Order: sequence, then C-alpha cells, then structure tokens
Amino acid sequence: MLKNKALWTGGFFLLLLFLLATFGSYFSYVKEGMEGKRLIFLESGGIERAPFPPSADFPLGSDYEGRNMVSLLVMGAKDTLILIFLITSIRYIAGIVLGAIASFGGRMISSVLNVWDQIFSSMPVIFFAILAFNLPLLIYAENRFWIVIFSIALVEVGRVGVTIRDQLIHVKSKPYIEAARTTGLTNFGLATNHFLPILLPTMLVNFCFDIGRVALIIGQLGIFSIFITMEFVEVQAGLYQISNTSFNWPTILGDARKDIYTAVWIPAAAAFAIMYVILTFNILGEGLRRHFSRLGT
Repeated sequence: MLKNKALWTGGFFLLLLFLLATFGSYFSYVKEGMEGKRLIFLESGGIERAPFPPSADFPLGSDYEGRNMVSLLVMGAKDTLILIFLITSIRYIAGIVLGAIASFGGRMISSVLNVWDQIFSSMPVIFFAILAFNLPLLIYAENRFWIVIFSIALVEVGRVGVTIRDQLIHVKSKPYIEAARTTGLTNFGLATNHFLPILLPTMLVNFCFDIGRVALIIGQLGIFSIFITMEFVEVQAGLYQISNTSFNWPTILGDARKDIYTAVWIPAAAAFAIMYVILTFNILGEGLRRHFSRLGT
C-alpha cells in the first residue's frame, strides 16, 4: 500500500478538498474577499475597475463585482461537492437495488436495465440534459432542483445496475455459495459474508470514477448555462429574471462564459477547480483499483 502512489496522491488531494470545503469559509481572507469592491483608487491617481486581473491582492483575479475569485471558489466548494456526491449516491443506490433484484430472478427489471444501459450508453448525458432541462416545463418547475438532480442521477442507473447484476450472477455461480446455502446460511448472511465483500471493492472504485464523471457533466451544464441551483426573482411588476442561488463552480463557470475574451481568469478559475475534482477522484479511483488488485479482490 505504501508503494501505491496513486492512492496516496488521490487521498492527499481529497483531504485538501475536504478541508477547503469544510473550513475554508471561516478564514478571514475568504470572508474579506467576498465583500467586493468595484473600484480601486491607485496611488498614481488613476482608477481601476473590476474585474481585476490576477495580482498579489487577487491571486486568481476578481469577478465583475470585485470579489476575490479565491473566495468565490472556496465558498462554492461545499455546494459543489454536495451536488456531485448527491447525484452519484442516488445513482448507485438505485443501481445497486435494481441490479440486486435483477440478479435474483427479476427478468423484467433485468430487461429494463439492459435497454436503459443501451439507450444512454449511445447518447451522451450532456445531450439528454440540454434537451430535457431547456423544456419550459422543467425551467419553471417548482421542484426543479430535485428534478434535475434525479434526472442526471438516473440517466446512468442502467449502467450501474447492469454491472451489479452481472457481478452478483458471477458470484452466485461459485461453488462456495452453494455450499454456504446447504449449511443453512440465510440470504442476509450470504449478502454480508459473501456478496458484499466481493462487490464492495468494485463499487468503491467505480463510485470514485463516477464522481469525476458527474463533475464533468455538471461543469458542461454550466458552460451551456443550465444551472441546477436557480430561482426566478421578480425585478419589476410581472417581470422575472433567473437568479443563481449558489456559488457552486458550474454556476461560476456558466456566468463567466461571456468573459472568455475579456476576463479569461474568471471561467479559467472555475474550470480549474472542476478539473481538480475530476483529477482527484480519478487518481483516487485508480489507486483503489491497484490496491484491491494486489489484495486479489
């Protein structure tokens, strides 16, 4: 395990990410950076307007409100990770349940999983999301947040369910499973003593890789200005506009899409943060895969 550089590197990156998301908002530097200042009066007598480019005062630059990009990213880290883990967890809970049912004789569920997997494996998730989430019915839906969360999660449930089903069928064919049944071991005992120990390593590895996939998907949604956290705010009588309710990184990336030529550091900072999450969990997933391979699981 000590020689597994990928596992140690991924674990270290994950620890930094966790500390940033949990405690970063309490630092005075981060709080002060959120106050924002649109104008800076220079000692030479000139005036500089936001957004400010990267400098000693703004290591990653500022947005158009004069807020430090470092502060924005730190404040949005927690919401971003919650979104990613929520989507991935829903996907795996549904996939594990359906895959388990299919492996124990649920032929209809098994057929549904096959069709589900085939349909969405041939169509990128981002295309489905763009088509579905731009429908007026979803844009103005009262529970839009949960609809979007479950939609993104359920799109690839078929892939997870098929993987779980095939692994369980493979394990059930082993002679020691039949031997355990003849000794009177209950289904619960089989699950905890045989099925779970075999499935857990693969599920952990795939879960890490899927976190990276989900981070990429919500980043792509941000580029196309499809935001998960938003609400309609009345600016005038009968006139509403979309207002983002979070500083999560896809939102920052989508809001700054128009700034790619004038203030490139704004979308670049958000894109780098999303890339960091993808890189972290892909390295961690590879490290876990190597670790379990050495253990023979």
